[in-house]
Amino acid sequence: MPATSPAGLSRRGFLAAGGGLSLAAALGLSGCGGSPSSGSGKSADTLALLLPGDAPAGWDAVLAKVNEKLGKDLGFTIAPQFTAWSNYQQQTLLKFTAGETFDTALQARWLNMIQLVASKSLVPVGDLIPKYPNLSKHLDPQLLDQNKWSGKLYGIPQVNSAARFQHFTVRQDLADKLGIGDITTFDQLEKYWYDVKQKAKITPVGISSNMPKLLVAFAPVGWLNQHDWENPHVSVQTFSGGSFPFFLAQDGKSTGSAHPIPFWEAPGVVDALRKVRQYYLDGIINKDALNVDSSTIGSQFEAGRIATRWAMTDGLSSQSLAPLRKAVPAAQIANVVPLRGGKAAKPNQTFQADNFVVLNVKGQSSERAMQLEDWVSIKENHDLISYGVEGKDWKPVGTDKFEQLTQYGFPGFALCWRQKLELKIKDITPTENAWFEWAQSYGNFTFDPYASFVPDVTPVKRQDSQVVAAMTQYGNPLWIGAVDVDKGLDTLKKAVEKAGLADLQGEMEKQANAYLKGQ
Repeated sequence: MPATSPAGLSRRGFLAAGGGLSLAAALGLSGCGGSPSSGSGKSADTLALLLPGDAPAGWDAVLAKVNEKLGKDLGFTIAPQFTAWSNYQQQTLLKFTAGETFDTALQARWLNMIQLVASKSLVPVGDLIPKYPNLSKHLDPQLLDQNKWSGKLYGIPQVNSAARFQHFTVRQDLADKLGIGDITTFDQLEKYWYDVKQKAKITPVGISSNMPKLLVAFAPVGWLNQHDWENPHVSVQTFSGGSFPFFLAQDGKSTGSAHPIPFWEAPGVVDALRKVRQYYLDGIINKDALNVDSSTIGSQFEAGRIATRWAMTDGLSSQSLAPLRKAVPAAQIANVVPLRGGKAAKPNQTFQADNFVVLNVKGQSSERAMQLEDWVSIKENHDLISYGVEGKDWKPVGTDKFEQLTQYGFPGFALCWRQKLELKIKDITPTENAWFEWAQSYGNFTFDPYASFVPDVTPVKRQDSQVVAAMTQYGNPLWIGAVDVDKGLDTLKKAVEKAGLADLQGEMEKQANAYLKGQ
């Protein structure tokens, strides 16, 4: 999920999520303009890149430096096209469908990647990566293996840690003032929310329109699903980013059966729906969640009007502290990951990347697109485009941190995230630093039994499209607690069953069982 500050846009991912985080929708022509950064006047020596969000502050000066160096090193330049998150998903798909000749784009399962793979719109890059030494040395073999779909790699994974794990950023100053102190369990977190509501008089939890699918039925934990935080070993699969979530059997490898079940049959899910409904009625959750974007939630948190927001283990939550302190000088923030067992919990992890740089089959040159990915894998070049001009936009702090001197913030997750090259912000909080370091190690997680399974939507494309529509209309209000659970769930069940749920479930079982057999 994107944050307010530019570099915080990586939360998708978010997270949504990783698991799939639908950050919004469609890369349109808005925001492209006629400046050099828009890709206008593109020639054979200029690569067009599709990037999300607004162009960073001071971008033209940085781009000029990048292109000067690129021209000398490789003989070509780049012309990124920035588009607001609110348009990115839909318009990117339209550009691919229309056969436009851009070269690279940010893609992910929570965007359009499943559809683009099925339509053969992406260049397989698995055989290309070894030809580019600067790039390949930064991509762990396990990362590449876990991001192959049916044996092929359709994008360059963009990660800054081994694993990605959604959690909470809280106002620690409020927790201390309320006598709660350090929060380590979900029960403590819930008490914090109700005390904030009663005594601090601000919104306890901020939720944006891209978050509903992350709250209850998500792997390995639903954000507001206490059962999952105490049992972080679930596998959830969908046929597409906004489709129906099926829970798969954890013992599938031994039994040979994935036994996919509808989310409402999974332990803890209906209880979580009831809890979220109570949060909604009690004013714990903002009631405009279905209509407010993530940037607004970020701005409200930094203005001191929200006490808890979504976080990802990407080391970027602490960027909110400086702007927050302009509104609340004594503010402190902390990252809360309320796993039973804490850092020893070993939650499930697929190690699939939330974000990919993909190559368009209609692009001008796959070779040059790969040369660019290799070029930004060199520290000097990586730092220039990621952080801006050294001494002007940023300065190094020690060997692993940096201080941002201007408002420049590039969406590195969409082009140049390299785990071993990423610098931490100077003011990263102790809690965030600890959890970010935890996320760097593959050994801190349990390998999900369906880690590299990506279901193919093609056999049920029509049914999936109908189910997505039903989930948007009836599922999202249910996820955020805006409707009565019993009535809302009954309405949703009827809608998805009519749309073709049985076909999706049967196809999911067939494909998941075949995956298990292949393992």
